[in-house]
Amino acid sequence: MMIRTLFCLLVGAALAVPAELPVTQVVLYKHGVGFFERAGTLGPGDSARLDFDAGEMNDVLKSLTIEERGGGKISGLRYDSMDPLSHTLAQFPFQIGGAQPLSGMLDQLKGARIELKFGNDTVSGAIVNAREIPAAENQPAREQLTLLLDSGELRNLDLGAAAGIRFADSQLQQQFRDYLAALAAARSKERRSVYIDSTGAKERQITASYMVPAPVWKSSYRLILPDAGKPVLEGWAIVDNTTGEDWTKVRLSLVSGRPISFTSQLYAPRYVSRPSAELPEDTAARPVLHEGGYSGEVIGINANGDASAAPQFSAGSLGAVSSAKAQPSFVVKSGNFAGMPPAFASPSSIVAGASADAVGELFEYRMAQPVTIRKNESAMLPFLQEALDARKLLIWSDRSSEHPTNAAELTNSTGKVLDGGPITVYDGGVYGGEALMETLKAGDKRLISYAVDLGTRITTAFDSKQAVTREIHLYQGVLTAKSATEEIVTYTVRNVDQKAKTLIIEHPLRAGYTLLNQKPMEKTADNYRFEVPLAAGATKTFAVSEEHIDSKFFLLTNATPDFLLSYVRNRDLNEEGRKQLGRIANQKQQIAENNAAIDDAERQLKDLNTDEDRLRRNIESLNRVSGQQQQVQDYARQLGALEQKLTGLRDRQAELQKKKTALQHDLDEMIASLSF
Repeated sequence: MMIRTLFCLLVGAALAVPAELPVTQVVLYKHGVGFFERAGTLGPGDSARLDFDAGEMNDVLKSLTIEERGGGKISGLRYDSMDPLSHTLAQFPFQIGGAQPLSGMLDQLKGARIELKFGNDTVSGAIVNAREIPAAENQPAREQLTLLLDSGELRNLDLGAAAGIRFADSQLQQQFRDYLAALAAARSKERRSVYIDSTGAKERQITASYMVPAPVWKSSYRLILPDAGKPVLEGWAIVDNTTGEDWTKVRLSLVSGRPISFTSQLYAPRYVSRPSAELPEDTAARPVLHEGGYSGEVIGINANGDASAAPQFSAGSLGAVSSAKAQPSFVVKSGNFAGMPPAFASPSSIVAGASADAVGELFEYRMAQPVTIRKNESAMLPFLQEALDARKLLIWSDRSSEHPTNAAELTNSTGKVLDGGPITVYDGGVYGGEALMETLKAGDKRLISYAVDLGTRITTAFDSKQAVTREIHLYQGVLTAKSATEEIVTYTVRNVDQKAKTLIIEHPLRAGYTLLNQKPMEKTADNYRFEVPLAAGATKTFAVSEEHIDSKFFLLTNATPDFLLSYVRNRDLNEEGRKQLGRIANQKQQIAENNAAIDDAERQLKDLNTDEDRLRRNIESLNRVSGQQQQVQDYARQLGALEQKLTGLRDRQAELQKKKTALQHDLDEMIASLSF
């Protein structure tokens, strides 16, 4: 009977072990995550267990989906929780800070009983305080503890001299162990388990899918350029299994693209700070003072002590705070579910053994046969081997070198997206060089350079022609002149090899410059590309002419007549514009002549005033000498004549100023009304 009972207990214990679901499908992406599918059989009332690293739990709780077949029901999920470290440590009556001295920690435990061993002696008592004593002259820094002994005596003890310290309270001693265990657990990368519970009496198939961080898969290519025939491109995927678990015969897919992905803190319980709300306390009533009365009217202040009505708080005003821990976000479905990648198509017949399809804006390579990669191992898997359109040529883009590079123009005629990566080129059956290729969509074209061609040399010569005015406009007093300058770059290419070549010259694309004589084969964001055929052992020149338009702006009010006449004589100015600009030049010429007359009158006035001052000084000097009356009279007559000239000049100056004002007014109106 006892043997049968023991057998039943052992069987029950074995049945209680959660089932493990092996990995059956892996999809790796280019943005640091991987899609994993696990599948297996779940017995009646059994649970399945999924193990993850602690750092993966946030992504698991965000993406986990479950599918079951067989008629049972998933009753829920359970997983190992983890309280935030700050919340866990806040529950202890002490805190151990970084590099905190022992005295600082003990000082937080005032009143706790402690035992210290000094050799064969043991001193016990209650902690009064602890402190750190700074170093003094000839004295090192030390820590001191003050204890209240059982005898009532206060004693200062040197903590550094104690051979051992322990707390008399076993509960406090255990709290120290728990505190240190919490710190160790926070640093741990131990596995966390998620349990899938089920109900029902039937056995069923269950599938769990989720996204977790994973190394990106990498691609590398081999481009084979034969002497005859179509080039072949081979693609190899480099896959790393760092999950700590073997992938045994899994369906593997590799997705090229950059979907948006992020982390969200779902694993650690989240706590919300609640506001504090209290009813106002009842206060003692104040004494009432009544003022004296007056006949016919009573005036007073009644200071009663009634408490104000207590504010009413609803559950919403206090904030609804849930004490439940964060639960996983999961979806339970029966049969097919849309959250999974598309079903695998039948394997293609390409040598690489991988089929490929577009998945929305992404592109997916699916390995036709199950793949096995052991934990902490990597694998190289061929996913492409196809002929494609390509031609050999030279390209010159590095202007610091006189030599172009051997290159290939690849046209993605495979119908698949080619993920970006390094390319090793085999030219004519031998190693030719290496290149990098960006992700190439189907039907797109890309140039790759893989070696320097020492058999071709390129030099450049620069020339320019004098600027020629092409357009002249006038509007609201602003003259706009557009001039064109032609710049010419001549490329001289020497092909020393005895074979014909095709050269692509990348010419810088500059804002404000327009090509005049050449048409590029294509244009990039920064360059024109010109295709130049080279004969065997020949030298060829290739000139690229560009025109640059420069616009200059002038205010007519500041322009001189000579400046305006230079534009009047310009052949690109139309007849109407020439007439209008000529009128303005003529008006400015009149103003200039009038200004010259004003300046001349100013000079004459200055000279006459100087002569007049000289005559006055002479008259004043002769009046003090007897017998000089005749000379004084001559000077007086000359002074009168000067006064008449001064009066005439002042009148002329006034007329010239009036004319200047009129001429300037006419010019301003003319400028405001003219446009061409």
